[in-house]
Amino acid sequence: MTRRALVTGATGYIGGRLVPRLLADGFDVRVLVRSPQKLTDVPWAGDVEVATGDLHDAGSVAAAMADVDVVYYLVHSMRASGDFDEEEAGAARTVADAAERAGVSRIVYLGALHPTGVELSRHLRSRVAVGRILLDSAVPTVVLQAGVVIGSGSASFEMIRHLTEVLPYMPAPRWVRNRIQPIAIRDVLFYLRAAADLPPDVDRAFDIGGPDILRYGQMMNGFAVEAGLRQRPIAALPVFTPWLASQWVNLVTPIPRSLAVPIIESLQYDCVVQERDIDDVIPRPEGGLTGYRTAVRLALAKVRAGDVETSWRNSSVDGAPSDPLPSDPDWSGHTVYTDVRERSTEASRDSVWRVIEGIGGERGWYSFPLAWAVRGWADKLVGGVGLRRGRRDADRLQTGDALDWWRVERIQRGHELRLRAEMRVPGRAWLEMSVEPGERGSVYRQRAVFFPAGLAGRLYWFAILPFHGVIFNGMANRIVFEAESGTGVATPA
Repeated sequence: MTRRALVTGATGYIGGRLVPRLLADGFDVRVLVRSPQKLTDVPWAGDVEVATGDLHDAGSVAAAMADVDVVYYLVHSMRASGDFDEEEAGAARTVADAAERAGVSRIVYLGALHPTGVELSRHLRSRVAVGRILLDSAVPTVVLQAGVVIGSGSASFEMIRHLTEVLPYMPAPRWVRNRIQPIAIRDVLFYLRAAADLPPDVDRAFDIGGPDILRYGQMMNGFAVEAGLRQRPIAALPVFTPWLASQWVNLVTPIPRSLAVPIIESLQYDCVVQERDIDDVIPRPEGGLTGYRTAVRLALAKVRAGDVETSWRNSSVDGAPSDPLPSDPDWSGHTVYTDVRERSTEASRDSVWRVIEGIGGERGWYSFPLAWAVRGWADKLVGGVGLRRGRRDADRLQTGDALDWWRVERIQRGHELRLRAEMRVPGRAWLEMSVEPGERGSVYRQRAVFFPAGLAGRLYWFAILPFHGVIFNGMANRIVFEAESGTGVATPA
């Protein structure tokens, strides 16, 4: 009989890769998501059942559990502050209770590798606590405790990559000497899939890791070798606290501070596999586990080919606005500032659209690059995502994609792209770009929308108003110029 799997965290890095593989294994897959629009352009969206809800809402969780055989719990907070640990524990209890009542046969949770006998960081303690809550349920549960995950688009891989590529000499915290047992994303997915087939008497946590135990500095230089770079001298300095190290990572890599904090906290310990009991219930993949250097080589090949399936970039940003742009009639009674530009062009609609969809990342924003760079650095300094987050695919966008400091809120391919700002601003901001057929070609329209928050928001808008003529006017002109040039893809401004 066909089994049904419920996947939580399907819009995340791991979940977005697991779902199509479960479908290939013959599962009926249901995903529980808060924002179904994030799945609009996902290749497998039409092959799954989408349930809308929140893990803190017992009603929506119970409804999603109906007729489910296996639940994959792939959700965890990457916030650096607040009561995230209490919220995670509450969500785990809701899922465990609902799974018991629904008669679910198996829960599979991806936790984190951690040492014993030491005081763990708050994030690691929370991951351990969630695993215990699920194991304490009446549902047979497997907790897979994984180390640093290496794969194209993973936050850990991207942090190693950018630290190594940017810095010819690496002043580093003492944790570069700590031992780590990384695991390739392909092996994580292998264990997640195999866990669904375990018998009911398997009800425990297992450590999983790759074949190599390395120091973090060795991981960086292993990356350098695979990337064709000179190995970096590394100096471990005692002055680098976890907080200071997270600021350093925030400034020199695309990883925002809110994401860097939990990653760095987990590197404060030796995190290696303490038992290999998983081998007794799940035989290793054919050919064995993937070594670190091989995992890096595979990830680099994916990045260079522009074939990154999922990415850390698409993780939700703590504190960033997530509400969609209200429809124009709903603006009445609110203070709203707009900047509207329109250009008629002889370029075809398709040519203009290719330039629009190719915006950002390595190609830039088509006008005044220095101003964009300064604003990106300013955002980084206050803990924002900055401009260096880039984009998952160089040519194609989909709903929910991160695009530098924007998020793709809506895309009507060939017609309109709407971006929601995730930079730190005193208000909420959107940027719309659209193209329509014209009398002799097409008409390009561009609109920036800003809902200010209090006096600070109003002062912010008027402070940057003098630059609008250069930035937004230049952007409109450059997009039309690139479309008319016949390349259909913009080059950096």
